[in-house]
Amino acid sequence: MKSTRLFASLAVVTAAGLALAGCAQSSSAASASDGADKKLTVFLSADTNIQDLWQKTLIPAFEKDNPGYTVSVDFDLHGLHDQQTVAKLTAATLQKKDPGYDLVDAGFVSQVAASGLLTKVSPITVPGLKDVPADLVAAGGKGGIPYRGSSVVLAYDTKTVPTPPKTLADLLAWIKANPGKFTYNSPDTGGSGQSFVTTVLDQNVSASDRTKLVTGTDPSVETSWDKGFATLAGLNPYVYQKGVYPNGNNQVLDLLSSGQISMAPVWSDQFVTGHKNGQIPANIAYTQISDPSLTGGASYLGIPSASPRQAGAEKLASWLLSPAAQTLVSDSISGYPVISLDKLPASVQTLFKDADIAHLRPAYFATVASDMNKAWAQKVPGK
Repeated sequence: MKSTRLFASLAVVTAAGLALAGCAQSSSAASASDGADKKLTVFLSADTNIQDLWQKTLIPAFEKDNPGYTVSVDFDLHGLHDQQTVAKLTAATLQKKDPGYDLVDAGFVSQVAASGLLTKVSPITVPGLKDVPADLVAAGGKGGIPYRGSSVVLAYDTKTVPTPPKTLADLLAWIKANPGKFTYNSPDTGGSGQSFVTTVLDQNVSASDRTKLVTGTDPSVETSWDKGFATLAGLNPYVYQKGVYPNGNNQVLDLLSSGQISMAPVWSDQFVTGHKNGQIPANIAYTQISDPSLTGGASYLGIPSASPRQAGAEKLASWLLSPAAQTLVSDSISGYPVISLDKLPASVQTLFKDADIAHLRPAYFATVASDMNKAWAQKVPGK
């Protein structure tokens, strides 16, 4: 209930946030003296692979390309403190105070964008956006900036699973026929487990209702989850060690790579990267299921409207959409590029020629996902 109250409070201040965002931006722009403050902070709510992407690859390259700029990271593993961060951002906007970070990379970006807490962007302020599909930009809301993409896929051990499931129904049947050989991380600790839960729930959600869950909040629609949660609870005896749900995406990959399980949902970028560096053995492959498929889409950045370093944040955001930065994202974590493939090296074009990021099945809206995580914790794990 704590999260629900927080987001309800956020909804109450939405109108005020919208009104103040413009004021905060004007004030911030003035104090920044045309971008004189070049010390930027990026807030990350993600797994360690994204932390490494920023700290080991993107930030050094940006600082090299833009002398005088320095970028630091404020990291929240698995988004465990997202509620506090949203509250901090809301308060900073209302009080016209520096929130302490200038760019946000988190799952709640679309939510705070809808609440007017982010700076609205365009190809004028963030020139790199001109190379991003308009539909993908629009999906980020008022201020969301897509910069990479990925999808959740079904990874499996080819030694023990010669023919992987093709549909969700096939997967659920396989889990029961192979006790202890499947698991997923608890949905509040990583997106791959959250995607599996979402996909099971969506079996019983109409297309029109799912649109409501993806684009906003409608608690009345969440009652359609009951059958899906019953299905998930029914899997407890068949999940790894009769109901063990790992803490985070990485623990799932560890179980799969060590042969303790034979199948699990995983992030495409983590999987491909693990294959490249040898952490995931060659006998582990992946596929995508259908009816419905596992979720995927773009990851969005946002510039807090209360940040006094607007020019620097826009510069960093636009640089991230450059061919050089998009190639780094592809090479480092196998993230889907969000700009036109014809602007990227041939190797990247070949790797992602079949990836249509603008039409992947999107995840739930941040508030809805929070409701889902809490309901899962109450209804699914074995006692």
